Amino acid sequence: MSGSSLGYNEQGGEAATEQGQEATPTTAPSVPAAFGLFSSDTKKNEDLKQMLESNKDSAKLDAMKRIVGMIAKGKNASELFPAVVKNVASKNIEIKKLVYVYLMRYAEEQQDLALLSISTFQRALKDPNQLIRASALRVLSSIRVPIIVPIMMLAIKEASADLSPYVRKNAAHAIQKLYSLDPEQKEMLIEVIEKLLKDKSTLVAGSVVMAFEEVCPDRIDLIHKNYRKLCNLLVDVEEWGQVVIIHMLTRYARTQFVSPWKEDGVLEEDNEKDFYESDEEQKEKDQKVKKPYAMDPDHRLLIRNTKPLLQSRNAAVVMAVAQLYWHLAPKSEAGIVSKSLVRLLRSNREVQYIVLQNIATMSIQRKGMFEPYLKSFYVRSTDPTMIKTSKLEILTNLANEANISTLLREFQTYVKSQDKQFAAATIQAIGRCATNISEVTDTCLNGLVCLLSNRDEIVVAESVVVIKKLLQTQPAHHGEIIKHMAKLLDTITVPVARASILWLIGEYCERVPKIAPDVLRKMAKSFTNEDDLVKLQILNLGAKLYLTNSKQTKLLTQYILNLGKYDQSYDIRDRTRFIRQLIVPNEKSGALSKYAKKIFLAQKPAPLLESPFKDRDRFQLGTLSHTLNTKAIGYLELSNWPEVAPDPSVRNVEVIELGKEWSVALGKVKKEKPTEKFYSDSEEEESASTTDTESESTSESEKEKNGKEEGSSMENSESSSEELSDSESESKEGSAKKKLKTTEESDSDDTEKKTKMISKKRESSGSSDSESSSTEESSSDSESESDSESDAESRKHKNAIASKRKQMAVPEKKASSKQDVSLLDLDDFNPVSTPVAVPTPAILSPSLAADLEGLSLSRSSVIDVSSPIFVPMKTHELLHRMSGKGLAAHYHFSRQPCIYGNQMVSVQVTLTNTTDQKLENIHIGERKLPAGMKMYVFNPIEFLEPEESITVSMGIDFCDSTQTASFQLCTKEDHFNVNIQPPVGELLLPVTMSEKDFKTEQGKLTGMNETSTTITVAPQNSTRLVLLEKVVKAANLGVVPSGQDNIHRFSAKTVHSGSLMLVTVELKEGSTAQLIINTEKTVIGSILLRELKPVLSQG
Repeated sequence: MSGSSLGYNEQGGEAATEQGQEATPTTAPSVPAAFGLFSSDTKKNEDLKQMLESNKDSAKLDAMKRIVGMIAKGKNASELFPAVVKNVASKNIEIKKLVYVYLMRYAEEQQDLALLSISTFQRALKDPNQLIRASALRVLSSIRVPIIVPIMMLAIKEASADLSPYVRKNAAHAIQKLYSLDPEQKEMLIEVIEKLLKDKSTLVAGSVVMAFEEVCPDRIDLIHKNYRKLCNLLVDVEEWGQVVIIHMLTRYARTQFVSPWKEDGVLEEDNEKDFYESDEEQKEKDQKVKKPYAMDPDHRLLIRNTKPLLQSRNAAVVMAVAQLYWHLAPKSEAGIVSKSLVRLLRSNREVQYIVLQNIATMSIQRKGMFEPYLKSFYVRSTDPTMIKTSKLEILTNLANEANISTLLREFQTYVKSQDKQFAAATIQAIGRCATNISEVTDTCLNGLVCLLSNRDEIVVAESVVVIKKLLQTQPAHHGEIIKHMAKLLDTITVPVARASILWLIGEYCERVPKIAPDVLRKMAKSFTNEDDLVKLQILNLGAKLYLTNSKQTKLLTQYILNLGKYDQSYDIRDRTRFIRQLIVPNEKSGALSKYAKKIFLAQKPAPLLESPFKDRDRFQLGTLSHTLNTKAIGYLELSNWPEVAPDPSVRNVEVIELGKEWSVALGKVKKEKPTEKFYSDSEEEESASTTDTESESTSESEKEKNGKEEGSSMENSESSSEELSDSESESKEGSAKKKLKTTEESDSDDTEKKTKMISKKRESSGSSDSESSSTEESSSDSESESDSESDAESRKHKNAIASKRKQMAVPEKKASSKQDVSLLDLDDFNPVSTPVAVPTPAILSPSLAADLEGLSLSRSSVIDVSSPIFVPMKTHELLHRMSGKGLAAHYHFSRQPCIYGNQMVSVQVTLTNTTDQKLENIHIGERKLPAGMKMYVFNPIEFLEPEESITVSMGIDFCDSTQTASFQLCTKEDHFNVNIQPPVGELLLPVTMSEKDFKTEQGKLTGMNETSTTITVAPQNSTRLVLLEKVVKAANLGVVPSGQDNIHRFSAKTVHSGSLMLVTVELKEGSTAQLIINTEKTVIGSILLRELKPVLSQG
């Protein structure tokens, strides 16, 4: 009864404490029970002592549970040590376990009492129960007394040979404790570590590697024989051990293998040189280049065995694998970690912060890794400031010409954030984007100038500081902005902003000679009320104007110097005396006064707007040093790659079992390893597929062959299988293989039926076969995206049948292809004005019908795609007849909607045979397209007679950029590298709209979406007809009706994204005009502005 009543009193006291009330026990009415938390309650502890001395195990067990509960709550139970230590020899295992838990906590504090029981601990090391043996070793190693070091050393040696892996694991933990107590035992401990490293248990591996890292991290020779075993055990080790082993193996690999990065650079350089060489010569050279470098099989083993851990639920494990791939893997393979790192951004904010720090460092060197996941780094309103600024840093690193317009729209929103620190960081990010991407420099500057009228002082101050830095990079072109900022001095009150404006005016006073003296006059009036920072800049401004324009400013400067002479701040007084002696010559002035102008008006270097993460790559990713950006205690630096790899035979082991596993790793035996089964048996096939990626030299040649066979298929089908999630592919692999055979048979039957139907339709309509083939290919593309990776073989089978079908179905003349395209172009425009209610004719592919339907219904009735006003007949040379060995090729842009896809630009290519022999099998070969770009190619031309020409149609999705589409134009014997770069005016489709709609849309596209310039128009271009002709020749724009004679408006939309492009030419007095472009695609807008300026200014 006493035990239960005591428990009740204890609980009651705690409850009262939580509620902030005082409980009044009957034993001591004057003392509140709340003090029991901090001072010992003698009554309570006396009862616990009595229970521990009881003859009943149940009472002892109950007492120990309550004592361990007290420890867990942070209460002091040290005075119970004598009573608890008596029970260390108890025969009840449950009591003994709890006693050892208590002793581990207090053995270091009560060393003398613990030493009395040391014989008991030694006896417990021989206990038949492994948990007792392990607990005894843990308690023994927790007694921090140098006297018992020999006893601890003997216990660790015995435990390292224990039959239980759990005891051996605790022996590894004890090694670190003993080493910190007595470092002189290092050599003996290394012997134990060497012995434990050979252990095959996954339970021991992580702990012994941790001991190795603490005691002797430089003894790499201990790892050689155990390297392959650790790689193979890695997936089965506990998560904490996985992190430790991966970090250790990363350091090991950097000392034992040759860098896989140099090889990438050598290959790229060689490819650039071999521009006009044939495939055979190219292959020979590739083989020669690849001979010096072949990835060590041990290096490949490590990379392959860590890959499954990217799916781990533990964020630390994923981060460890990511840093391993970053520091060890070839650059072409490091990209697979990006998806896993982005997945970690769904974790709690602490994990997010560390992951974002590491991604920020990665994104500086390799932008391509994270560009596909750009939207994952958009800032949420619920994110804390540290997460917001990290995401902002990554977005700035990933900014390029293709995505800058999207990012600037995001930044516009961020600037309005209530978090002022984040808003200021956003303005700095806009400044960095402006310096890194020249196309948007003017746009960003205009946007920042708009922010100067913001109500928030922090935003204004930051904007001024960033504008100051941007203007330093190109001051000659921005006199107008300096004038505008001078006007803002009357309204801006933030000292930093006012000081920055004054510095700008002083630095470039020669560019604003009329305004600068007036600014100085105003500042002289308010000098005494200004902040010290502003006063210093007023003094500087006065000195610079005194040196450059002394007539107007001599008296003003002297007045300001007199004010500064008696200022309260000693900094201002000192600066005043210094400037007076330097610029005002007198008898006392020294030799420096001769050089005053050079000192004050010296050319200042433009500031570099760099990422704060630029220098962090010197630290290993995922470490504390990397996060703090300073070397932390215990940080082990990664060594540089060796020039020549050390002898790999040191890792050979004579054990038969490991020999078999090694042969599997080399690919000699194609049986599955038992250690590869990480999640389930269904992943066995995936492990086989990963072994195929090991040997890059063999897989590259196979990829080239496959690329040639699938020459006419769309680009997006090549990457669709890679984007599938691992979980989907695992679940579908089993069923997909069973159904593969039946699928192929049914496909072959379907293709025969479809071929017959298509040939009948073609005979009736007389159209070309390009639409139906594109439809079938696009449908196969969509199927491939939804299928798993195991369906790759069936897709190849379908593509092969499709390519045969194209050749068999249409025995028509090639010369008729030009007429077919023109017929389709005429048909394209019939459904635009009327809704598509009738069944689509056979000539239209389903994708084209969907595009036309989108043109007629998706936009409002007042904004429609119209036919081009002018179609230029200017052709561009694709392949010269000398370079093409007789095959000449020219191309031009038809300015019509492309029949192969509504996001593609239509390109007409004219091929001419200038030789006296027949050219056979003219087709498109390998394509080297930037990320996201797609191309639809023409069907292979069987032959082209001498002196004959043929015009074929292609579709290219340039992704609203002027990037070059590079590909090979091939004949039966030769391959020629060619490229098409579109003028920005050909990336548009004209649209019709009313003047009212134009103004409405223009009102939505202001701020950073507006680009403008003032131009001098040639006299002959000032008439309406000539101006319209000049503009529509340069760009595929539609004319918008205008009610004013001096304002001309044009509208279009971009082919890829459908973003509006609004162009306004406003003629002013004299021969000047203002050219304004409003669009979300600010990069295209800037380029179009540059191209239209010379068109209107030249005759």
